[in-house]
Amino acid sequence: MNPRVPEGKSAKPSAAAAGGEAESRLAQVFELAGRPLLIPYLTGGYPSLEGSRALIDRYLESGADIVEIGVPFSDPLADGPTIQATSQVALRAGITPRDVFQLAAYATGRGAPVVLLAYLNTILARTPEVFFERCRDSGVLGVVVPDVPVDEAQELQSVARANGVDVVLLAAPTSTDQRLDRIAASASGFIYCVSVTGVTGARSAVSADLPGFLRRLRDRTALPLAVGFGISTPEQAGEVAKSADGAIIGSRLMSLMQEASSEEAGLEAVGEFLSAAADAVRKARSG
Repeated sequence: MNPRVPEGKSAKPSAAAAGGEAESRLAQVFELAGRPLLIPYLTGGYPSLEGSRALIDRYLESGADIVEIGVPFSDPLADGPTIQATSQVALRAGITPRDVFQLAAYATGRGAPVVLLAYLNTILARTPEVFFERCRDSGVLGVVVPDVPVDEAQELQSVARANGVDVVLLAAPTSTDQRLDRIAASASGFIYCVSVTGVTGARSAVSADLPGFLRRLRDRTALPLAVGFGISTPEQAGEVAKSADGAIIGSRLMSLMQEASSEEAGLEAVGEFLSAAADAVRKARSG
């Protein structure tokens, strides 16, 4: 069963309230689940708006705990070729942030916690106040902003938290201890831990340095730690879940849709992959 968006108090307010005065409903999703979570990504509007809704349905049917939806952007510097290509398809079809907010509302209407991935220019074009109000109204719990450095995140975080939304910050294995201190102090919701340096995309193996990187962060924060960038097999998702609180899968799912002979075949392949990943994530800490 997917964790539901909580309405009450968390049993661990130190984690849920980190990064803002009010408790973070996104952090509560992790806490109330009591196990690692599976977080699949889709590019909003890919392969089409209807196709995105079908993907959301298949994600939830296959064991997704949180759904991450990317706002298509013309210059997604943190994204590899697979997600860049899906963004271009969506943009050529005229997909706008308004469409993505509608997709988010569709997912939250099905009981799914939703996180967006949006680049800073997308937020600034509407003003942070308007953007995070739309997030609030669509039921979005958090926004991953991959191109905002921690040194410049505080003002954005303040506007988001005023609307009950978290700005999710990224941390990389190459981050210095001093930078991790700043990330921990400014973070809210959860911390998106980049498993490898570089852009998104499938990798052949999980980095052997990942557990040590996560221990460095856990020494600094009570927030959940979710790992993304490069998880390309269900087994890798399970390996990540042994030490992380969430496994984020994006490029591999989008490539399954790209490579399929039809949209229905893609949905079938995605469902099989995610069902196996959900099983691996749930078994990661059993025994």
